[in-house]
Amino acid sequence: MQKSLIKNFEKLATSSNRKIALEIMEAGIEAINTEEVISKSISLEGDILNINGENFDLSLFEKIKVVGFGKSSPEAALALEKILGSRISSGAVVGLSKVDTKYIETFVGTHPKPSSENVIAGEKIFEVIKDSTEKDLVIVLVSGGGSALLCSSEDEYIQGAKLYDAFLGAGKTITEINTVRKHLSFFKGGGLLKIAYPATVVGLIFSDVPGDIFKDVASGPTYKDDTTIEDAKKIIIENDLGEFNLIETPKEDKYFEKVHNFVLVSNKIAVEAMAKKAKILELETKIISTDLYDDVGNALEKIFYNKDDTEKEFVNLAAGEPKITVSKNGGQGGRNLHMGLSVVKEKYIDEDSVFISFASDGMDNSDAAGAIVDKDTIEKAMKLNLNVNDYLEKFDSYNFFQKTGDLIITGKTGANVSDLMILLTKK
Repeated sequence: MQKSLIKNFEKLATSSNRKIALEIMEAGIEAINTEEVISKSISLEGDILNINGENFDLSLFEKIKVVGFGKSSPEAALALEKILGSRISSGAVVGLSKVDTKYIETFVGTHPKPSSENVIAGEKIFEVIKDSTEKDLVIVLVSGGGSALLCSSEDEYIQGAKLYDAFLGAGKTITEINTVRKHLSFFKGGGLLKIAYPATVVGLIFSDVPGDIFKDVASGPTYKDDTTIEDAKKIIIENDLGEFNLIETPKEDKYFEKVHNFVLVSNKIAVEAMAKKAKILELETKIISTDLYDDVGNALEKIFYNKDDTEKEFVNLAAGEPKITVSKNGGQGGRNLHMGLSVVKEKYIDEDSVFISFASDGMDNSDAAGAIVDKDTIEKAMKLNLNVNDYLEKFDSYNFFQKTGDLIITGKTGANVSDLMILLTKK
């Protein structure tokens, strides 16, 4: 019997509908498993490295260097070593955990706010790729969380931490915050390509950004940036974020002529896998959006648009990063738990429905991936005399669901493709 990807699956699966919703969730997590994705996307036959159908003749290169940053990068580095082995000359990646790699050095940094640990890793990444020649191949593992984990200097980490705190209160999109981040770093916004020039660069992208805006993943170190200092200044001024030392990103075409970016994972892959599982279970399935940036109220209205259709059994699926403006400190939990608690408040759930919102990396600003919500959740909250409004106002959804016993625990998944949402209605 296959081990459940949800550690507390049996504890949570107290009804048929809960079990089905959790199985659909697991299908999404399984589809974005980093090692599986790399083994399916990349192969080596002799000297020919094939990546999603495109061939690279390794005999043409004197050195193969590997660098990476983001939540998926340690697992991706380990999987890549299984393919390339001793062909890797040097490497360094920074993520949230160490792995047992032989040729690629792994660093543990901090997220969502950068720290000096991230700078140490950034210095090693710089050492690996600097002084590269046209006979070098640089493979770059780019994944969600890389914007915080990849730091080019102490100045960047200090400014990055300040920017994160300012944006948390502003409630803006990842594109806006990453526009500013690109102009604080020598790595981001194509800066890594300038450092690695004139090497051939292969970017392996594990996207966490809704809407297929792949140049925003980890703030686009392997993509040409089409924003300017003026764009960053405008965002800073409009949101009253404070003072920052901005730099311009590389614009010269020569730095981008020998880069090959491959998107190996995005939230669409996870959502499509969940839809496939739901259809196997003979449930009418609709993908609402994979680009859900709305505030929580509007996002839930879209997901629950057909909630009053009591004649149908269906599954609605969505993905994105719904907007929350955090106005108070001290609470615990992230977007997904907040969405779940909002569902309780708005009384969206009926006796036949189950709602799940979860962070694909397994960590919704806590040790929980998200929460499962149904009529039992509401009944337990009433018995415990829990005031939903109080928990919402304190941004303390984690402790609410901890008391009702509805937290979903996966541990770190080693993947990150935005948040994922499931609404199941079945009689």
